[in-house]
Amino acid sequence: MKAGLDGVVAAETVLSHSDAQAARLWIRGVPVERAARNLGYEGVVALLWEGFAGEGLAREGIVAEFGAGRQRAFARLDSWLPSATGATPGEATRRCLAALPDDSTPADIVGALAVGVPAIVRRQQGLPPTPPDPALPTTADFLRMVSGKAAAPDLVHALDTYFVVASENGLGPSTLAARVVASTGSSLAASVLAAYCAFEGPLHGGAPGPALTMVDEAQASGDVDAWLDRKLAAGERLIGFGNRAFPNGDPRATLLADAVKQLGDDNARLRFALAFERKALAALERQRPGKTLRPNLEIYAALLLEACGIPRDAFTPTFATTRAIGWLAHAMEQKATGRMLRPTSRYIGPALSD
Repeated sequence: MKAGLDGVVAAETVLSHSDAQAARLWIRGVPVERAARNLGYEGVVALLWEGFAGEGLAREGIVAEFGAGRQRAFARLDSWLPSATGATPGEATRRCLAALPDDSTPADIVGALAVGVPAIVRRQQGLPPTPPDPALPTTADFLRMVSGKAAAPDLVHALDTYFVVASENGLGPSTLAARVVASTGSSLAASVLAAYCAFEGPLHGGAPGPALTMVDEAQASGDVDAWLDRKLAAGERLIGFGNRAFPNGDPRATLLADAVKQLGDDNARLRFALAFERKALAALERQRPGKTLRPNLEIYAALLLEACGIPRDAFTPTFATTRAIGWLAHAMEQKATGRMLRPTSRYIGPALSD
């Protein structure tokens, strides 16, 4: 057994497949590139949830169902938002999910996050929550609820791309947590709460914010090459590079990079990030020859979310808003097996005595 359970098959799934060597990802048989281009966020929800949350699911129906879910979530804000005063966005998001009743539907759970995260952001700014517009697609309404006004189409398109590519990526720690909890017969709401608690760790969904902080530090250093060499010589990790699931490159990173570039070539932040990526890859080759580390989605996710007006400390809750559809799909798939997950361990302690 390898540390980190690398290579251990813990579930059979119809939901996604990745080819690590080819750097490819499919969502229920559809390449992630095509999903982002043709399906959009609600279309991917319909694809993932088909047969689990209904039959014959379609994008238009998911838009309407999620719009109604956001309205119900807004009506419940007073049940938890006041208690989140002074909490970080991550802590407040845990309260948002913990307040969900056990009979919450998948649309209720997604709606709680899609309304709760913007409400948390606005509360931090001393502003009241923005009521949802149920007629809008999720990403357009999410940005409108954050800023209080309609978002530019290019920002909506960028966030929709992010919501697609970040929605599902196989059996990561948070998804495994969702499946384990669901396998015991616990509710979908409990499963997503467990997944979110695993997701908050800086090695998992908590990485986009620190990735942007790293870029800031590099830019402030005045000598990026020397800064990179010092960091790597000290054995420190470059956030945003390397992914155990995609050692030869993350296809989602390419999609997010393209989405960020479409927001404008005059973006000085983006120009620096592109230059930083090239310098970081060269430094990795100098300092760690033979060890291939490709960019993952974290830096471009952070740049995209920043451009959309999402505060840095709300990056992980925003990430969770879209990853929740994957958690729910896995939880529903696990429940359908009727089997509780119960692995075993290998004892390596002191010699056993009589």
